[in-house]
Amino acid sequence: MANIRPFKAWRYNNKLGQQIGELTSPLFDVINERQRDELYQNEINSIHLSVPLQADTPEKANETIAKWKAEGIIKQDPLPAIYVYYQHFTLPGSTKPLTRKGFICMIEATDWGKPDSDILRHENTIPHSVKDRVDVLRATELNVSPTHGLYRDEDFELEQYMDESMRSPIYDSEDYQGVRDVLAVIHDYKVIQKFANKVKQQKIILADGHHRLESSIQYREECMANNANHTGAEGYNFHMMYLTNGASDDLRILPTHRLIHRIEDFSQEELLEKLGEFFHIKPLADPYDIHEIILGKKWAFGLLFGDDAYKIRLKPEVHEKLNWKFPQLLKDLDLTVMHYFVIEKCLGIPGKDQRKSPHISFERNFAVCVKKTLKGEAQCALITKELDMETVEKVCASGHTLPQKSTYFYPKVICGYLFGSIKEDEFTL
Repeated sequence: MANIRPFKAWRYNNKLGQQIGELTSPLFDVINERQRDELYQNEINSIHLSVPLQADTPEKANETIAKWKAEGIIKQDPLPAIYVYYQHFTLPGSTKPLTRKGFICMIEATDWGKPDSDILRHENTIPHSVKDRVDVLRATELNVSPTHGLYRDEDFELEQYMDESMRSPIYDSEDYQGVRDVLAVIHDYKVIQKFANKVKQQKIILADGHHRLESSIQYREECMANNANHTGAEGYNFHMMYLTNGASDDLRILPTHRLIHRIEDFSQEELLEKLGEFFHIKPLADPYDIHEIILGKKWAFGLLFGDDAYKIRLKPEVHEKLNWKFPQLLKDLDLTVMHYFVIEKCLGIPGKDQRKSPHISFERNFAVCVKKTLKGEAQCALITKELDMETVEKVCASGHTLPQKSTYFYPKVICGYLFGSIKEDEFTL
């Protein structure tokens, strides 16, 4: 089962660590252009490792890492550890404080395409995005941000050790999401073994970071093929991951909405007419009522055309026409219904083309969906509901994957607190 181990992280030196909030950055797949340009102004911000300038090559990123090491900007911790990482947050429209508790470690990057893999995915990846990550990993041999995985601990046995470590945090800052991020460290070998033993009993569900983990898997396969003396203990076998308890009430999955762009001869009236064959359609006076109106209703979605808003709900008798070769579990999902009946049947984008379609983009912020449809930057927006953890677990266990961008585990982890090297002389404990 899942094999984890402590590691000696590279971190900003003690003096720079006092201003860690100025050195962290969003992950490469969520950062916007304005954030990126602002962070690039700081020559030692972690953005230069996580999202290098477009003109930079992977080799340039490696030069940056080497320079930071040589100048003492980042230093490697002398002792192996697991790093406890808490994220304190609230959700929009609520004042209830939430805390997602977890720890960062190295985990063996087993191939999830094989039946005996220790890590289960729930989304597909895009090949060119994986290639970009592999190129950077090959050049740098450094994990610059942790992916996010889920273990299961119904008795919350590990929390007592994590809470204890939080009495002496090494970092405490507020990030771009308004989330308070706190990092602590556990060096005690016996305690670390308790974490390893807990995780070893189960498979890990990957919550976020599919492209980064797949790049580690591919890089591992590449290194194995070139190493006649492969043992399985080499640094290239491992990947840096943030593990949180899937049994926690403070685990949150937010919906990701779909924006439709640049479809030739697009007509609101024609789309509504086509939708009428499959859906009950109800006009709404205020688009901001959509969430409450579709909440808890199976196969119900919001539809935005600028000032016009609608609730659409699949006619139950129509569902049997969904002829994608999926197991019933996937056919019953809201997002499968949306992608089949709305995007394929009514918008004319075949399922096989949807992952790479230039006509579909993804947005988690409802207000941005409203804004973009009002400004004509999107022809319409499809508003979804969040998935529950039970559904994600069932899909992973089935061996199948959800439609692209089905989940948004909130909050996102940040880059810059620590970096994980897989260079052999830096990885060996």
